[in-house]
Amino acid sequence: MEHHRILVHTTQVPIRWGDMDAMGHVNNTVYFRYMEQARIAWLESLGYGVAVTLDESPVIVNASCTFIVPFTYPGTVEIRTFAGKPGRSSLPTWHEMSKVGEDTLYAEGASKIVWTLASTGKSAPLPEAIRKLVEALA
Repeated sequence: MEHHRILVHTTQVPIRWGDMDAMGHVNNTVYFRYMEQARIAWLESLGYGVAVTLDESPVIVNASCTFIVPFTYPGTVEIRTFAGKPGRSSLPTWHEMSKVGEDTLYAEGASKIVWTLASTGKSAPLPEAIRKLVEALA
């Protein structure tokens, strides 16, 4: 299924020796860390830092990853983050991962961000700045 999406951020993360597993490639769970780091870097670039004192915060309600080519050490992963049409309190995101200097797509993933209020545990309206950014880029 094809989704309308726009590129909102690109980040790079070095592959660490300890990211690899007994099979000699980056362990599948680490791909989710790469996507997490990219998502956090994007939100921080918009002024939404991670702080436990904030009542409003993004949470992930689902995440997926398709592993295409295994990453191996050494190298640097480039993660391109895309966003789709925002909902009232949610935003679909997608990630494409490749090695810096290569055109090969190593993995692709997705996650749904839901904005929440820590004090109630309930969803909250997506910040207007994020909504406007995504809609302006579309």
